[in-house]
Amino acid sequence: MKPKILTTLPVYTRQLFLADTLAGISVAMVALPLSLAIAIASGADPGKGLITAIVAGFLISLLGGSRVQIGGPTGAFIVVVFGVIAEHGYDGLVLATLMAGVILIAAGVLRLGNLIAYVPEPVVNGFTIGIGVIIAASQLPDLFGLTIADLPADFLPKMSAMWHARDSLNVTALAIGIATMVLIVVLRRAAPKFPGLLLAVALTSALVALALLPVETVFSRFGALPSALPRPQLPEISVERLRDLLPSAFVIAFLAGVESLLSALVADRMIEGRHRPNAEVLAQGAANIGSALFGGLPATGAIARTATNIRAGGRTPVAGIVHALVILAVMLVAAPLAGYLAMPALAGLLILTAWNMSEPHKWRKHLTARPSDVMLLLITLALTVLADLAVAIGVGVALGLALRLRRGPGGPEGWTPPDR
Repeated sequence: MKPKILTTLPVYTRQLFLADTLAGISVAMVALPLSLAIAIASGADPGKGLITAIVAGFLISLLGGSRVQIGGPTGAFIVVVFGVIAEHGYDGLVLATLMAGVILIAAGVLRLGNLIAYVPEPVVNGFTIGIGVIIAASQLPDLFGLTIADLPADFLPKMSAMWHARDSLNVTALAIGIATMVLIVVLRRAAPKFPGLLLAVALTSALVALALLPVETVFSRFGALPSALPRPQLPEISVERLRDLLPSAFVIAFLAGVESLLSALVADRMIEGRHRPNAEVLAQGAANIGSALFGGLPATGAIARTATNIRAGGRTPVAGIVHALVILAVMLVAAPLAGYLAMPALAGLLILTAWNMSEPHKWRKHLTARPSDVMLLLITLALTVLADLAVAIGVGVALGLALRLRRGPGGPEGWTPPDR
């Protein structure tokens, strides 16, 4: 359970430091708008996304079991975070995140990191696609510039509310959102190592500011972003609150563990390395405790940002530490500029993120798998979108393990880790 940074530092060189620094800066430019957008989509203040990227991102790289893992807020948490905030308030989310961190540390100490191999892959694919559907649906009001006084949390009532608000369509907002999405796709294909995501959002947001277009921005909706980290403090703790938030804490811990280990598996294939799963789970626990103490969101290893780090030349945990410090520097020096980011631009960014999460290039493979796996995926997907994430995970894992027992003895099936 030894952190990877202790393995890499004894053989660290100036060339590695330069490569890690450049990679860390590149990843920070990607993580900055994503962290803001994920926080907003989760129903939280956008500054909470920056706090999470800084605190959790630093701890995941410092203590983690992967050489190249980048941590922070991710789209996988949006659904559960939104639900916890709606039911228990933001202070309830902080306590649930703190509890999830303790659960993850206990799992790491008990060396449960290897148990990811027993979670059925169709379950992971099903709730990942389901989360992508929910994220995309949640961003449609900002993409279309709709005016909705009280947007419902549940999927079907939310779609109904958007349909009834269709007369409030803002064509300018829709144009900004679509332009941002097109720019992101074009820049990603033309220059995959360039932080085109930030450039696309910055360009369309600058157009909104300079042309005084009638489009909402981060500042117009939420006010000024924080220009420093808050002081750490504990949330209100009581036996009743611990009992009420325990299911949410387990869901957050499960998502953090699964997503981080999937990300580490992807990274291993890209760098031909081998991560330490139990050290990674311990780091996720410490990161979520740290994020909660500073009032941040749940965090985990971010697959897209980890892949970006590797492609930019990052090879040790120092790159992830640099990424966190760069975001901190931006918060301290340039927080007012981030307030100009246009809401439709961030919505377009998250819709593309949701699309990538669903891995459309694998849909044909999913649908041609054995019938029991297809049904397991569809059941998990439907429960994720229409019911509750905790229910989807519980039912999916139970059905998946039952199917595995029915098929007879044998080792766990290997993952096909996603690159989303």
